[in-house]
Amino acid sequence: MSTENEGTEVPATPPTPSAPPTPPSTPTPESTTSAPTHPGTTPEPTPGTTPEPTPAPTTAQTPASPTSPPPVPAPAPADAPTVAHASAPGHAPAPEQVGAAAASGAGWPPPPPAVPTWGAPPPPAAHAPAAPRRRTGGLVAAVLAAALVAGGIGGGIGYWAAQRGDDGGSSTTVSSSEAPAAFKRDPGTVAAVAAQALPSVVTIQAKSGGSQGGESEGGTGTGFVYDQEGHIVTNNHVVASAADGGTLSVTFPDGKSYDAEVVGRAEGYDVAVLKLTNAPKGLKPLPLGNSDKVAVGDSTIAIGAPFGLSNTVTTGIISAKNRPVASGDASGGSNSYMSALQTDASINPGNSGGPLLDASGAVIGINSAIQSTGSGFGQTQAGSIGLGFAIPVNQAKNVAQQLIKTGKPVYPVIGATVNMNEKGEGATIASQGSGGTSSVTANGPAAKAGLKAGDVITAFDDHPIDSGPTLISEIWTHKPGDSVKITYERDGKTATATVTLGERTGDN
Repeated sequence: MSTENEGTEVPATPPTPSAPPTPPSTPTPESTTSAPTHPGTTPEPTPGTTPEPTPAPTTAQTPASPTSPPPVPAPAPADAPTVAHASAPGHAPAPEQVGAAAASGAGWPPPPPAVPTWGAPPPPAAHAPAAPRRRTGGLVAAVLAAALVAGGIGGGIGYWAAQRGDDGGSSTTVSSSEAPAAFKRDPGTVAAVAAQALPSVVTIQAKSGGSQGGESEGGTGTGFVYDQEGHIVTNNHVVASAADGGTLSVTFPDGKSYDAEVVGRAEGYDVAVLKLTNAPKGLKPLPLGNSDKVAVGDSTIAIGAPFGLSNTVTTGIISAKNRPVASGDASGGSNSYMSALQTDASINPGNSGGPLLDASGAVIGINSAIQSTGSGFGQTQAGSIGLGFAIPVNQAKNVAQQLIKTGKPVYPVIGATVNMNEKGEGATIASQGSGGTSSVTANGPAAKAGLKAGDVITAFDDHPIDSGPTLISEIWTHKPGDSVKITYERDGKTATATVTLGERTGDN
């Protein structure tokens, strides 16, 4: 409903412009002039009669000008509506009227008419009387009346509709409360993947056993459901403090907690398997992907409990593959080695042991280590700088199956001790092993391939080797019994050999 012109009174009748004064004239019967009929004008006089002239208004005349136009006819009768007209359109004063005015003693030359008021139309030029035209005034009036009636009806309907809208009727605006209740995310989106995976990701609380029967401080990590029997896969360094006399509890996203025990640990791989003591029914294991098929640039989703913040989801990409990483737990125990997947997804202490997912929601790695400013690889309290490392799931799967089966890890070996401190020139076979033993195990895989102390291994299955940790990381991506090609240098010459990997059971 419009509010235009509210508070301003509109005049009922517009003011009548001042009509220009004219000299007195005496009409004659021959000078009768017909004017077209218009709504609101005086009807035509009956033929044969002469209308009485209206006295000229007493208005002061404008100074005469010898070049002024002919005199203007007298204004309309006094009883006509107050509509501004200078003269009837299409008609000029008869010659007899001019002559009569001269004979009446007005003087010669006759006085010019006053200049019309500003805004009044100028007098038309004199011409011969026009031919009679058909009277269309009634038709025009009928059309105008019909238009006014239609406009009034439309305005009334609009006002009625506006009033009903103001009275609290229904609105066409959709508010957030009217949004579809069953909104679903498209498959493959981060939200959809997280919704599927979160129920199978757990937060692990590990507490070590105190020397006097009490419990000392523990740590928080992450794990995920491996099977319906209640096995949980995580990092070894997450549960290492509780492995001997401590306690473990596993909490699901729905808030339900369960006690757990260690099934097996592999320090070198940094993989551990737990078992829920009273596993609930309906567990949903996370699907396992193929880490060998991962490409640099693939999307990644990490789920964990960084700094104790359970059920945290972060995203990134695969930044690199086959990244040699050596990391140790916070207690300074044995190092673990991995040919890791590098990701820029935000990983922090507490994410350890959690799944690294691809865009389909399949596990492609186990988050294990980060590179922080001012520290090496490992699980310190420094925050993420976008350099996170995950154990490839193909390797973790083999280790988990072995731990569930036997409770002990099995490692592939070449039967030689290499220098772990040098870097850049390859992995050098040490001059002697631990405790003064031979650095090349007799009848072991390296000895059978002809390797000797002092040889520098530069490639392992065509992967470049720049240090001892890098060599071990590559060896542990294989299984005992695999045959691999080794490139090495001896006395400045390059040679190759084929080595069939042996095995070692347990961490000691």
